[in-house]
Amino acid sequence: MENFVVSARKYRPATFDTVVGQQSITNTLKNAIKTGHLAQAFLFCGPRGVGKTTCARILAKTINCFDRTASTEACDKCESCKSFNEGQSLNVYELDAASNNSVDDIRNLVDQVRFAPQLGSHRVYIIDEVHMLSTSAFNAFLKTLEEPPKHAIFILATTEKHKIIPTILSRCQIFDFNRIQVEDIAHHLGSIAEKEEIKAEQDALHIIAQKADGALRDALSMFDQIVSFSGSNMTYAHVIDNLNILDYDYYFKVTEMLLGNKIPDVLMVYNDVLNKGFDGHNFIVGLAEHLRNLMVSKDPITVQLLEVGASIKEKYLEQSKAADGHFLMQAIQLANQADLQYKAAKNQRLLIELCLMQLCSITNGGLDTTVQKKNDGFKVVENLKPSKSVISGNSTQATSVTPQNAVAPPLKVNNSIVPPESQIPTEPINTHNAPPAPVKIGTKFGGKRKIPSVSASLGAMLNDKPKVEESQEKAQKASGPKMSTEFSDEELKAVWAELMAEIEKEGKEGSSLVTSAMRERMPKREGNLLQMLVENKSQEEEVMIFRPDMHEMMRQRLKNSEVTIVVSINRDLTERKAYTDAEKFQKMIDRNPNLLDLKKKLDLDFI
Repeated sequence: MENFVVSARKYRPATFDTVVGQQSITNTLKNAIKTGHLAQAFLFCGPRGVGKTTCARILAKTINCFDRTASTEACDKCESCKSFNEGQSLNVYELDAASNNSVDDIRNLVDQVRFAPQLGSHRVYIIDEVHMLSTSAFNAFLKTLEEPPKHAIFILATTEKHKIIPTILSRCQIFDFNRIQVEDIAHHLGSIAEKEEIKAEQDALHIIAQKADGALRDALSMFDQIVSFSGSNMTYAHVIDNLNILDYDYYFKVTEMLLGNKIPDVLMVYNDVLNKGFDGHNFIVGLAEHLRNLMVSKDPITVQLLEVGASIKEKYLEQSKAADGHFLMQAIQLANQADLQYKAAKNQRLLIELCLMQLCSITNGGLDTTVQKKNDGFKVVENLKPSKSVISGNSTQATSVTPQNAVAPPLKVNNSIVPPESQIPTEPINTHNAPPAPVKIGTKFGGKRKIPSVSASLGAMLNDKPKVEESQEKAQKASGPKMSTEFSDEELKAVWAELMAEIEKEGKEGSSLVTSAMRERMPKREGNLLQMLVENKSQEEEVMIFRPDMHEMMRQRLKNSEVTIVVSINRDLTERKAYTDAEKFQKMIDRNPNLLDLKKKLDLDFI
């Protein structure tokens, strides 16, 4: 039985011209050899399988060749080239730093550097995976690397340049190897297939090249795997079955469903994908890549960014005509968000399904849509933005949200809280279509109400006074006949005293703050507008709780429906200094005169 040699070794490049995808680096090395401007230390860095070690060996072989060609390539005929090809060259020394990374290993290498080459002009030392050397080994290597003998050349190769200490980097000529392009890998695989007499579809080679992610060695390993599976006839179906790759047809089919708003169909396709063993994360990543390919297919300038076979490229060009740019941009953004959120999601399947349903809704009036369940399956219907949809059974009932049943926050003007138009009516808003309860003065104070937000937005009310007055008139008409009896300051004072007495009598939660804020100071009157002055935010918010009932009582007692109470913080009161002990005691005497008698009898004084 003939010994099998893997393609990665059998077709390993032997000259600079046969290196795939690194033309700029090979041209630089050839010119350096041709002109004799060779550095004494090279650092080849880049991803795995892109040709670092291969180029290092080709460079070592070409430097010592006795009869280089006109294109600065090794002749493969001289004694030096033959000994190198047979693995017997004494001028090339290779060290695997992954397993020989100690100080002693580097010292053994340094001891050999002083010996001159027996055949050829240079001794070349190739250290692979150099980032695996220990810090001590690096330090032991520094002096020799900086001042090596004239005949010594060091070639260091690594996949992780950031792990190499800066003192080593500064002594080397650095070459960065790039990932090999998909087209270059596919073309190279095609040439190997011809040599091996294997019939391979171009789309199949492109899939292998994409799966390799820029590493030619990985591509050759997958090529051997597919050949073992399919024999001498390599097809696109063989590749996707053997490498567990999701077919392009799935994504073309899913995109058609997204454009047609077919939510049930796309969910069934995703279920089929999961049943075949594919991961949901890979599916959404592939869908995002597919949508990106559709986007670049829409412009002749960016079509060249497609890295697919000719037949699949035609499919992309055809489907890109049906998908507009607006859909593709939103779809790519949604798919990208699902990709970022996938690992953190508790229910990952639901995340992808929700993303697919949102994608289906883009072309049907935007993402703000409602999904209805009917007898014929799912149907995406336009969302009624002015209303709130309530889904019940197989039908949808829309309940409009209008200013009549919406409660607006209180508004604040010049530190005064003005009641919004929806709170001005004397009777509370009835949201359950039940008849309003009769108003009982003195029983509603201190009731638990939702404290309105003092820092609410001013809204349009500040700039549109006529609308506010119009809404007040409507509210008053709804609450009963309009009353506009004139009242005097004495009447106001009497009604105010009654109001304070009723609030204090109830003794409900918050009444103490209200009475303390209002007992000693009458509201300032400007016509029918009464301005209450409070000392702080707490008093302001508590008074807001009682204000609707205060409106009710004041309007009925004064027989004037236009009476309006506003609340504002008195900055003079807020910024005053703290009370002295004498002032505090005087306040206490005002409330309970018996304290003064007690002070005199016990002969008390302030400390």
